[in-house]
Amino acid sequence: MNSFSYVRVRDVSSAVNEAAMDTAAKFIAGGTNLIDLMKEDVARPDRLVDINRIPLNRIEQTSDGGLRLGALVTNSDTAYNEQVEKRYPLLSRAILSGASAQLRNMATNGGNLMQRTRCYYFYDTATPCNKREPGTGCSAIDGFNRMHAVLGTSEQCIAVFPSDMCVALAALEAIVRVTGKNGDRNIPFADFHRLPGDTPQIDTNLQPDEIITSIDLPPKGFADHHAYLKVRDRHSYAFALVSVAAALEMDGNKIKEARLALGGVAHKPWRNREAEALLKGRTVTPDNFQAVAEVIMHDAKGFGDNTFKIDLAKRAIVRALKHAAQMEARS
Repeated sequence: MNSFSYVRVRDVSSAVNEAAMDTAAKFIAGGTNLIDLMKEDVARPDRLVDINRIPLNRIEQTSDGGLRLGALVTNSDTAYNEQVEKRYPLLSRAILSGASAQLRNMATNGGNLMQRTRCYYFYDTATPCNKREPGTGCSAIDGFNRMHAVLGTSEQCIAVFPSDMCVALAALEAIVRVTGKNGDRNIPFADFHRLPGDTPQIDTNLQPDEIITSIDLPPKGFADHHAYLKVRDRHSYAFALVSVAAALEMDGNKIKEARLALGGVAHKPWRNREAEALLKGRTVTPDNFQAVAEVIMHDAKGFGDNTFKIDLAKRAIVRALKHAAQMEARS
């Protein structure tokens, strides 16, 4: 681990100033990902800015009837919050399917959004990795790539984004509120994370001097018809091979609105709004669900070891939609 300096701040403006003065500085809160990256010599910040004393640790109602999740609220406190459990159970289920209880007790909401890929080659500094060192190549494309992406990939990177929480936030169409030297701005969740393209080292559209202050949930939480399905190698403490957040608004046996977000298949939570629109006004049938799954995965590309994810994702989409529509008992 390289040497670094440390400073503790107590308000947002001080945090922004620290980041603006040193672009190599990193914010640290729970540290559940950053410390690992530093230990493996993947991240080499010369300055850590401790933001734990900033008062961003509350969950509050918003003026439009939604819910504001403070960036420093822990994942556990978010998942077990009474309002989240009641109004946004999809989010609660997604959070509780991720990591371990010990990590959820430390990890923060803002940190969850900012975590980096768990690609083996990204963590192995002896191998080429465009995300770690741009221009060196992507070892995963011709290497062991069972955990890697099948959608939204590029010749530069096929890594996946590991978060469960963010898959649910994508389906709920949350808003990420940030503050920087140029003031406050709101980022729609769909625009927060990036696909790799030619710059896989840039994970988000957050500016270097900006800090996440909250995640705003809209009033509609799809509490009556939702499902979070995570397919993984073992039940506890494993990243998703494929995950699906499904949210439906129903009118009897017909679907008024459908939201679908996938994890484990791309560099960011994956949505296809055109495919979702195909379910509007349709009745709840396996054939309709299968048709949507085929559209979502139409452009998927496997790289050998991970090709199985394409069919697995189709089956997971259908199963999650069945659960959300309450066609079969939830497991």
